[in-house]
Amino acid sequence: MEVLIRFLTLLLVYSFSTAGLAQELKLATWNLEWLSSSASAKFPSSKRTNQDFNMLASYFKQIDPDILAFQEVNDVQAIRRVVGSKYRIYLSDRSTSRYLVNQFRDINQYTGFAIRRTINVVNKPDIRLEKSKSSRLRFATYLVIKPLHKKPIHLLSVHLKAGCTGKYYNSHSCVALKREGDSLNHWIQQRTKQKQPYMILGDFNHQLARSNDWLWNLIVKGIKPNPTLSTKNIKAGCLVRSKKNPTKTHRYRSLIDHIILSHNLKANNTSQLSFAKGDVLKRNLSDHCLVSLELN
Repeated sequence: MEVLIRFLTLLLVYSFSTAGLAQELKLATWNLEWLSSSASAKFPSSKRTNQDFNMLASYFKQIDPDILAFQEVNDVQAIRRVVGSKYRIYLSDRSTSRYLVNQFRDINQYTGFAIRRTINVVNKPDIRLEKSKSSRLRFATYLVIKPLHKKPIHLLSVHLKAGCTGKYYNSHSCVALKREGDSLNHWIQQRTKQKQPYMILGDFNHQLARSNDWLWNLIVKGIKPNPTLSTKNIKAGCLVRSKKNPTKTHRYRSLIDHIILSHNLKANNTSQLSFAKGDVLKRNLSDHCLVSLELN
């Protein structure tokens, strides 16, 4: 009987420990629209009060992700006010002194990650989606996370060229976006050849979920098995302040913030968290809403 009790106790302890290992990892992406500790006169949306920062933080806490891929953040202090102290902040390499030639003088839109401190991280050099040495944009932040007893996952936080949300036209914006799509395709090809799970999160400034979309086809060209667009079936509903009339709101009908997963990663509960109308009109929040998922 004593042996049986010991066996059952060990079995119970093992069951609890393996249940802990099976917990899902929550990831999110959020463009925070000129988030900065010091406002720029050129960009009114960069001017935020303590109440604005507190409201952004309250929406972040509703999701409480383990990993946040962020875009349009000027400095570590600003994003820290949104995510709190339980996260390590990884700001794009473009923010360092090595890349002064690639920085704007007053305010910048950097990509990056906020990672819960309990997660092991390897910080990799940014992926430059635009090949021009003087480009002041399109640096994708690149990290590798190492979940407990799981294969490392390669992550990119991206912010692609605006102005080409739908069909392809021979315009400056679409040509630039095509170059960036080629760069992402090359990065995915490398991960696939090395059998490395990956995710790309961010503001693609494009409706990837459109039927037979040209940019999606370009990103996955020649990749077998194909990656998954986890945001494909999300119903867009982000409510923001109208740029034409600040006393009114505007609701986006199409999603341009996306999360791409390699074929060997599975996600649940992919969703978008919309702002409340009263909060939009009362506070300076963002023109993008949080998109999140749970990774098995």
